[in-house]
Amino acid sequence: MSSAAENGDAVPGKQNEEKTYKKTASSAIKGAIQLGIGYTVGNLTSKPERDVLMQDFYVVESVFLPSEGSNLTPAHHYPDFRFKTYAPLAFRYFRELFGIKPDDYLYSICSEPLIELSNPGASGSLFFLTSDDEFIIKTVQHKEAEFLQKLLPGYYMNLNQNPRTLLPKFYGLYCMQSGGINIRIVVMNNVLPRAMRMHLTYDLKGSTYKRRASRKEREKPNPTFKDLDFLQDMHEGLYFDTETYNALMKTLQRDCRVLESFKIMDYSLLLGIHILDHPLKDKEEPLENAPDAKRPGMQKVLYSTAMESIQGPGKSADGIIPENPDTMGGIPAKSHKGEKLLLFMGIIDILQSYRLMKKLEHSWKALVYDGDTVSVHRPSFYADRFLKFMNSRVFKKIQALGSRHRPDLVPSTPSLFEAASLATTISSSSLYGSEQCPHDRTTLYSNSKGLPSSSTFTLEEGTIYLTAEPNALDMQDDNASVLDVYL
Repeated sequence: MSSAAENGDAVPGKQNEEKTYKKTASSAIKGAIQLGIGYTVGNLTSKPERDVLMQDFYVVESVFLPSEGSNLTPAHHYPDFRFKTYAPLAFRYFRELFGIKPDDYLYSICSEPLIELSNPGASGSLFFLTSDDEFIIKTVQHKEAEFLQKLLPGYYMNLNQNPRTLLPKFYGLYCMQSGGINIRIVVMNNVLPRAMRMHLTYDLKGSTYKRRASRKEREKPNPTFKDLDFLQDMHEGLYFDTETYNALMKTLQRDCRVLESFKIMDYSLLLGIHILDHPLKDKEEPLENAPDAKRPGMQKVLYSTAMESIQGPGKSADGIIPENPDTMGGIPAKSHKGEKLLLFMGIIDILQSYRLMKKLEHSWKALVYDGDTVSVHRPSFYADRFLKFMNSRVFKKIQALGSRHRPDLVPSTPSLFEAASLATTISSSSLYGSEQCPHDRTTLYSNSKGLPSSSTFTLEEGTIYLTAEPNALDMQDDNASVLDVYL
């Protein structure tokens, strides 16, 4: 998992039941993280600014921090440990790209104790959150750390071209060595802010095989549900205004193609839903360990919120939510019931390469189950299935109608357009896509294969309603073909 515990509950103060990771107490891990990052970032400020070179992605710096201290390091009450920093100059560039100043980075991580989060996944990783809600720190396996280091040149290129992304934003990769044990950690952006209560949280892969939250998970105060749960709870999907929907789908499509190029699969969309007019809103207790209420004005990281991460001008509300709400960067949406929502999301678990073991895992599962429903799949198929699920089952578009009283009843995928008056009966057999449409004609956009045989047109109050079976690839190119409608 890359960040699946961003929605995790803060672990209560069970002093007698402290967690361990690789036989190391979590308190020792948190202390080593703060000491090590404090030293390495402080030491990095003495190095002059320069362009990132190819060899910078493979540099590993190391410092020994004995408990009694040294000329370079402070004394501490943890076991002696060595702290390694991977690609320090490259990660410094990433932090600068997102507007994180060294002092802010150090203050976020080192000024207050890190908050340990529960982990809803099966990875066994530990998750820590900085007290100001900015950064998630996660322990990763050796293979994941190694894979991330190999990704860095391509990750660098992608961020330069596309800083607005829902992919994880990596700010540092480190390794703590103590007593012959290596504990690798990665610092990332926090997807789900604790100051905004998530009434529902989902981990979505676009797969249906065993994709339902376990009974143990459901018993938690804030469970993380899965694909089958979403289809049951939100069977009509989530609705956006046209501009936000297009920006979101464009971002997801670009991100999935990047992951496919890296041969990455088994990633998820972590989706947090805050219901603005929740019936229990007034009765809700304050969130435990909630950050300072001034956080929105103190945010350090560019493009870190969901609204800032999607491709678009970053306009909010557009009539869905009243002006100037304290949205914490959430994306405004509506449920099929008409509830006003704020969505927080990010793509997580991207450090899974389609290696031999994953290929074998998919092969034997495909023999027993429908191979297209299991989560492990070849990267190209996984990306297409993921996008199709998001486009057709999860996210939908509120269409502009002649009358705006029934937005939730409008099909999400077909296009709509308004006509001043119509006296012509239109049938699907009279549509042709081979001619270039002149300026005085009204056009309908569809997928490159034209309309399916089940397409129907109805006329109501000056508005044409087009109902069609959605195509998995209709989002890849909105202008794939033009169908002329002769009025």
